Amino acid sequence: MTNPRGTTGTGRRPLRERPAGWPVGSFDSYADAQEAVDNLSDREFPVDKLVIVGVDLMEVESVTGRLTWGRVLAGGAASGAWMGIFFGLLFGLFTPNAFFLPILAGIVVGAIFGMVLAAVPYAMSQGARDFTSQTQIVAGRYDILCDPPLAPQARDAIAGMNLGHRGRASLPQTPAAPAPAQASGTGWAGESRPVQDDAPIDDVARDDVPGDGAVGDETVRDDTTGGEPEAGRRG
Repeated sequence: MTNPRGTTGTGRRPLRERPAGWPVGSFDSYADAQEAVDNLSDREFPVDKLVIVGVDLMEVESVTGRLTWGRVLAGGAASGAWMGIFFGLLFGLFTPNAFFLPILAGIVVGAIFGMVLAAVPYAMSQGARDFTSQTQIVAGRYDILCDPPLAPQARDAIAGMNLGHRGRASLPQTPAAPAPAQASGTGWAGESRPVQDDAPIDDVARDDVPGDGAVGDETVRDDTTGGEPEAGRRG
């Protein structure tokens, strides 16, 4: 049995799934992405395999003007008058002899109530928001995703449309295996690591280390013998 509200058996709404597919085009505006899908539809491409995804969503509030008492009262009167016309027409249907009288009375009464309903919230705000604005959700870019079997065909078709897209979308490729670490001590990500020498320091040959009073096979001069050379000893 299906649930008309689209909720699960526990009463919670199901989580929205992320769109799947390969990117075949990227556009700066939704109009360009929509035009690309429309062109694919004209070419009898199965557009039911495409998804338009807005990336980098942001909320934009456009300020439309300054809010004053005059605009508040005028807006309230206009909205109230429309409601008065609606109810006046309903009452006018039941009074054929005076059809327009209920309409005029509805406009007047509706305008008065509309001004009151608009003035009370504005007065309570105490001038904290003296401007009008419109809020909308926009995206930094719009990507078109396609099912993998049809992705190359869709990508080539969109690339030839010249719609000002960000560039030819590249299909995902199988990542290459990372190169093994070299003996120089470079890690997988190019990180330099010190190479440790397993040989102990005591095992280094001492033939190259000079001993006491002698330096290898070199001849040293003994200052106590009047400057006569003395044969050096091998350490």
